[in-house]
Amino acid sequence: MSGQILVGAGGEINAVPDEDFLQAFKNVPGRMASRLAFMGRDHHIVRDFAVREMPRHDKPLSPAHLAQATGLDLPRVPAVLADLERNLFFLVRDPEGSVSWAFPVTTARTRHRLTFSTGERTSAA
Repeated sequence: MSGQILVGAGGEINAVPDEDFLQAFKNVPGRMASRLAFMGRDHHIVRDFAVREMPRHDKPLSPAHLAQATGLDLPRVPAVLADLERNLFFLVRDPEGSVSWAFPVTTARTRHRLTFSTGERTSAA
């Protein structure tokens, strides 16, 4: 099936064939697997917790809070956070080392708002 997609550039929207997009989309699982290969169990625990809990907090999540909530040793958490921050921009820490942004959420106020089925509201990263 051949079709087209709309692409916006500048002030124009143009219809283009969808073959390139569909081919690129087919390659996403393989590319993502290689990009996520650095993540171990601790990385997933910290990132998943940050994304899940940030909408419930009005301030960034400190390494001490992350360690206590996840059961990881406090010395391990900053290393995990550094890995996540360095690889693929999974999260961002503030100057104190607390997580203020974990895609797709942030404790910073942005123009982009998210509302979850639970009623929680937060800013989108």
